[in-house]
Amino acid sequence: QVQLVESGGGLVQAGDSLRLSCAASGRTFSSSAMGWVRQAPGKVREFVAAITWSGSSTYYADSVKGRFTISRDNAKKTVYLQMNSLKPEDTAVYYCAAVPAYYSGTYTRPNDYSYWGQGTQVTVSS
Repeated sequence: QVQLVESGGGLVQAGDSLRLSCAASGRTFSSSAMGWVRQAPGKVREFVAAITWSGSSTYYADSVKGRFTISRDNAKKTVYLQMNSLKPEDTAVYYCAAVPAYYSGTYTRPNDYSYWGQGTQVTVSS
């Protein structure tokens, strides 16, 4: 089991940066691949980024590639999402999520994630 709590959201202007954090509890965190998923008003949840348990591999949606960076610190049980060059279309609730044990998918489907945080709002004004 993994419990997740996000922080770091807020209201920024286009071009600004934000760093989201996801604090995890539970003994399986260090062996769990983690991801960030976002949901804008009136839209379905959208994969943003994922990182394997070791941090050796990362995955990004095309819409954020080159602007966002996912990382993790297993000693601190924390996953980060550094967001640079933010755009108004990045406005959404951002969720931290974990895949189940023994997962072998592509990490890019929100329905593949079993554990979710409560979300943190990111609003980018133009």
